[in-house]
Amino acid sequence: MKKLLPVLALIGSPAFAASGPFFSLRNTDFVVTIAFLVFVGVLLYFKVPAKIGALLDGRAAQIKAELEEARALRDEAKAVLASYEKKQKDVQEQSERIVASAKEEAMNAAAQAKADLKASIARRLAAAEEQIASAEASAIREVRETAISVAVAAAGDVLAKQMTKEGASASIDAAIAQVEAKLH
Repeated sequence: MKKLLPVLALIGSPAFAASGPFFSLRNTDFVVTIAFLVFVGVLLYFKVPAKIGALLDGRAAQIKAELEEARALRDEAKAVLASYEKKQKDVQEQSERIVASAKEEAMNAAAQAKADLKASIARRLAAAEEQIASAEASAIREVRETAISVAVAAAGDVLAKQMTKEGASASIDAAIAQVEAKLH
């Protein structure tokens, strides 16, 4: 049925409906055919197909040039993108190095601060121990001096109570003799 539809459409066209001879000016199909052939002849005389071809060729060349320009721009954009990606990568690596360096410096500064604090504590502890030892030695010296003073005073009191004039004179003479013996 689908194949018969175009054939039936052609049979029902005005060309088949016209009556009379085909080569008559009263036949519309003949007039339309002549007009069409004259129209095509005028187009060929004025070289319209060549001009249309030239216009189409020019448009094709313009499209081709635009495509080439678009390819060049795309390539340039790819190069710029690659450049920016490389710069971004370099900046990222540099920032990572800076962060790592800062962490390392912070660790070193913390270690140095700990070492300085330990040294300061050790110096202060040594100074405190030295001060304690000095105060202890001073106290011991004071106690000894006081003990000696008390012992001398007590001995002087005992000797003064026990000593007579003759014993004192004999003691003085003995001391002079002892000094004389040591000096010579």
